[in-house]
Amino acid sequence: MSVVKKAPRRQERILAFKVLYGLCFSPVTSAEELESAFLHSPDTPEEAANAPLNGFAWELTHGVWQHMDALDAAITSFSQNWRVDRMARVELTLLRIAIYELLYRIDVPPRVAMNEAIELAKQFGDDKSRGFINGILDAAAKALESGTLQRTGQ
Repeated sequence: MSVVKKAPRRQERILAFKVLYGLCFSPVTSAEELESAFLHSPDTPEEAANAPLNGFAWELTHGVWQHMDALDAAITSFSQNWRVDRMARVELTLLRIAIYELLYRIDVPPRVAMNEAIELAKQFGDDKSRGFINGILDAAAKALESGTLQRTGQ
């Protein structure tokens, strides 16, 4: 009996990041287009492209896409003097994923979401990315702790 080994969540986040980053340049307008973009991404492993869409990478991709306006509003509320449309796409994509995890994924502790975003910023961003992302996510985490920002988890 063969067992299909699940990818570590970091790898799943990387896949979601790459798909969502690509959508910054080729947006989709329907869930069907999103599914196609995910399945046909060069970064989607073959076994994932041939399986039902229910893994962590897909959940992140779909969740971020579905809640984009709310995520951008949250990011805007914590980014001093930075409009979302002026943010670099790498940082914006990482922030969207992390804020999505903070607000909608009760299975992901806030510190994990923050740390993962910072680690991915080291890999995909520039030298200033980590500080920028950390500042916004730290403010969001404090708002969660104080109750001014509410989790609406799944």
